[in-house]
Amino acid sequence: MNTAIRAMGRSLGRSWAEGTRMEHIAFVVGGVLFASGLAHVVYLLATGASWVGPVSLRKAATFGLSFGLTLATVTWATHFVRQNPVMRRVLLGGFTLACVLETFLVSLQAWRGVPSHFNFQTPFDAAVAGMLAFGGLLIVVLVLAFTLSAFRGVGQNSPSMRLALRYGFVVLAAAMGIGAAMIAVGVPLSRADPQAAFDTGGFLKPAHAVTMHAILVLPGLAWLLTFTSWAESVRMRIVRLGIAGYTLVGAVVIVESIARVSPLDAPLVPTLLSLAGLLALVAAGLVACYGALYRRTVDRGGQFPTSVHESVT
Repeated sequence: MNTAIRAMGRSLGRSWAEGTRMEHIAFVVGGVLFASGLAHVVYLLATGASWVGPVSLRKAATFGLSFGLTLATVTWATHFVRQNPVMRRVLLGGFTLACVLETFLVSLQAWRGVPSHFNFQTPFDAAVAGMLAFGGLLIVVLVLAFTLSAFRGVGQNSPSMRLALRYGFVVLAAAMGIGAAMIAVGVPLSRADPQAAFDTGGFLKPAHAVTMHAILVLPGLAWLLTFTSWAESVRMRIVRLGIAGYTLVGAVVIVESIARVSPLDAPLVPTLLSLAGLLALVAAGLVACYGALYRRTVDRGGQFPTSVHESVT
């Protein structure tokens, strides 16, 4: 087991060592954003401040955690995708900038004690809302570009990894679309009633949250399977099981969000469907961990894969 864990660590280490300067910047910035989210969580717990409402520091916490994790994940996932070097720098640089912009502006407004979204009460607040909308639009465009690249430049990977990457980026693009839909619903309402805009525009939050991180879960699952001795057909079935589980959970949460039903207060049938999807996803992950730790593979040279590229070819 220790040998397998060291092999995984070497693989991740090589992804850093083989990365470009822009990738290094993106990883570091993602770590900083994630740390800022954790710092806000600690502050909320230590002070007993409110976790709800449009001016809660919870927004600074969730944006830091989510964008930090997403930036690092996208940077890692695109390491498996062949792109023009200049285009890759532009896309990653733009994505990094947009993640920083969104997190900083939301945190700024939270500490000022005013809503970050749907807030046009003063010229400054309107400017912030406008910059947040611009950052969100930029992220949508960049994610679409990454998604197209995932369908064009992943031929060097195994079929299971190609499927996981494409699924992950498609679902991430859907998450960006859901975020855009929330803004489109909330902005017109904010002119008349900001609180109603916050309450109504945020009805898709659970769907947005669930779909944000498929890009981590499914490629991560496929990556774990590259350390097993199983045939590619077996790996593909496990990845498909994970995809089926994630899709079922996501579909149920999206329907619940549209129906304005909280996942925590959902009726029995949707709850059972969500649990079934979650169990399928967890089962796929546990099987992959078992295979990687106890049914690991050795490459032609008698060593475990140490490179991201070696581990997927």
